[in-house]
Amino acid sequence: MTFDLVIRNGLVVDGTGAPRRRADVAVSDGRIVEIGDVSGTAKRTIDAEGLIVAPGFIDPHTHYDAQVCWDPEVSPSSWHGVTTVVTGNCGVGVAPCRPESRDILAGDLVNLESIPLRALQAGLPWDWEDFPSYMAATLRRGVALNIGFMAALTPFRHWVLGEDSVERAATADERDRIQAMLAEAMAAGALGFSTSISGIDVGWGGRPLACRLADQDELSAYADVLKRCGRGLTMTHISGELNERDYALLDNLLERSGRPVTWLGLFIRGDDPESAFRTLDRHAPLHRRGSVPQISCRPMLFSFDLRNPFVFASRPSTARVLNQSVEAQKRLYADPEFRRVFCDEVRAGSSGPAFRSCEHVEISETQSPALKALEGKTIANVAAERGRASGFEFLLDLALEDDLRMRFVAPILNTDEDRLGRLVSDPRVLIALSDGGAHLDQLCDAGYPTYLLGHWVREREVMPLERAVARLTSEPADLFGLADRGRLAAGKAADIAIFDADTVGSGRRGVLRSDLPGGGRRFVMPAQGVAYTIVNGAPVHEHGAYTGETPGRIAAPAGCA
Repeated sequence: MTFDLVIRNGLVVDGTGAPRRRADVAVSDGRIVEIGDVSGTAKRTIDAEGLIVAPGFIDPHTHYDAQVCWDPEVSPSSWHGVTTVVTGNCGVGVAPCRPESRDILAGDLVNLESIPLRALQAGLPWDWEDFPSYMAATLRRGVALNIGFMAALTPFRHWVLGEDSVERAATADERDRIQAMLAEAMAAGALGFSTSISGIDVGWGGRPLACRLADQDELSAYADVLKRCGRGLTMTHISGELNERDYALLDNLLERSGRPVTWLGLFIRGDDPESAFRTLDRHAPLHRRGSVPQISCRPMLFSFDLRNPFVFASRPSTARVLNQSVEAQKRLYADPEFRRVFCDEVRAGSSGPAFRSCEHVEISETQSPALKALEGKTIANVAAERGRASGFEFLLDLALEDDLRMRFVAPILNTDEDRLGRLVSDPRVLIALSDGGAHLDQLCDAGYPTYLLGHWVREREVMPLERAVARLTSEPADLFGLADRGRLAAGKAADIAIFDADTVGSGRRGVLRSDLPGGGRRFVMPAQGVAYTIVNGAPVHEHGAYTGETPGRIAAPAGCA
């Protein structure tokens, strides 16, 4: 027999948690045909001697909704052995969209995902209106990875309510119309719907993201769509503290849909490092019914400047700064009354969790030659040199000295290694949160699969390799109902990651590149030790280079598109 591809001599880790074994993997027509001692010929053979052959990794939390329009490689996720990404999270997306609403949806991406407006203007073809046509357009253009589509609630509310979507809840008639559109999206292969009630999710003009205005009647109605479909799940962004409102939301979504719920998210906070574990204990009754919190396995190092102060977005005063000209922003940051209110708000309540002090914030980049010597120093270092207090007032002064071009890096979350290791090992959580395609000039956590394998498996030994692979493959596949992915077995889709267990990994900080449409900058995370990323039997990444192949399909449960 002649196969399309045979991977020989590798150590197969099949995604079930079973011990690795030496075996060959044969592939034809995009599917695994045989695993074992494979005889016969192949159109192509890969020698995986000394390498791990695993299912392709599934990233459940990305924001590649816009990027897939201009980047078929889906970088940098494809570099890290990821073969399937789920988009449309946190209630923000680009479909459905009427022509007159394009600026609004693009503006949401500017504020919430830090995608430069010029990149969106240059890169979004807007060759869709309804949600199924957006899905079809993505495949028509060609994409290297499989794409799972969550129906983000904000664009649906924009479509039906117009400008009122950021002002009020939907009426009964409007709920019915959105229900029908969600049902259409589910029939086309959507994995469910996503929303948010988090105060940090601020859209264009500093207004709340439209999905945040959906009340319980609305969300119950949309959960009913999943109930009728008998499949799918809800993803929601909540506070992360699981307060009374959060708990009630998750409880209602579980009850009305009869389907799983996954939510963002749990972190190790600097000001209360045990809060994540208390939350897990409080969450236990919901977990037993299908509620799964998402975590990041990486320390969150957030890069920002004060031209785009997303890191402070949940503070009310920040709305006055968003989407203003630089000159208007400078006037506000210099105004004594604004400074007093802004700094008090940041210190009183986290602007991103546990970011109430800026002593350890580092100056990462300056533009003025006179300030270059400050790069690499913390706010506390520079304040001491100048005889100043190292508070947010001083950070504002430094930013103003550099015309608001100075960039800072803040260690916000997950900086306690021991506790983060405990969280990563906890079976009650889903390892996710790459946020690939979002926060482009602020961070890049899309390399979390290789970070898990390199840092937590090889260096810290918090779990066996086989367990880590299952956490990256079969666990998200099972949650999202992707029965033909996430495991290596005959008959399954041939999504495969081949890597060197001795070298696999990624760094702590991304690298800035100016490769967005229009020349905009973004952080990317290089990968180490990944030899091949194979999607539906086609290698899309080989030894650090994109092959140009676009074999990606819609990742949907069996029987869907």
